[in-house]
Amino acid sequence: MHDEIDFDEVLSKYRSDPFEYVDVHTQHTGLLKFKVEIGSPVEAVSGEWQHIPGSVLYEINRERNLKLVHSPTNGEVSAVRSDLDGQFVEAGEKIITIKHPLKKKEIIDKILMRVLFLVKAPQRAKYFFAMDIQSRIEKYGQRQVQIQPGDELFTMSLMKRESPVFYEGEAGIIHSVYFTAGASFEQGETLIGVCPKDTLPLIQKIITRVKAEWD
Repeated sequence: MHDEIDFDEVLSKYRSDPFEYVDVHTQHTGLLKFKVEIGSPVEAVSGEWQHIPGSVLYEINRERNLKLVHSPTNGEVSAVRSDLDGQFVEAGEKIITIKHPLKKKEIIDKILMRVLFLVKAPQRAKYFFAMDIQSRIEKYGQRQVQIQPGDELFTMSLMKRESPVFYEGEAGIIHSVYFTAGASFEQGETLIGVCPKDTLPLIQKIITRVKAEWD
């Protein structure tokens, strides 16, 4: 798959538009009131212990239960469904778009996600590395851990029941980890990225180029 990717074109795209556009949807039904407008700067959760909430984007009131919803990222508000301000809305309505400036590491991660074999959550649950995988990561580091098809990769915890999740991709190393052990992940969210051995030189080339060409 990575042979078909024109990395000059990809890098050119990020140079001309080095942003990610993050859509925000209503979390549940209720009466909507915006707290931002187009052009408003917003901040994500911060602090040493992630104890400082992000900027308030909107409030939603359902049966006198008022909930403030905070920004999932930093950047600038680029779109607002102002026609819905003060209106009753359904859950899942796209109401805000945030223009998030990408850092060098984020650009590398986004390009690598097009090269790595991505292992996604089979369903909404909490995930942990299987004990054997976790012990090898702690001993050698994740990028020294080889995995093969059929290996038990994760323990999936759902409704107080634990089930093994087996690896179904091609053999390689655990290059990137995108999940936090014990946190809930939605079905289809990326958990890890696996790098086949013959892809390692390409990945190193990508990282070197972005670091050299980016401010």
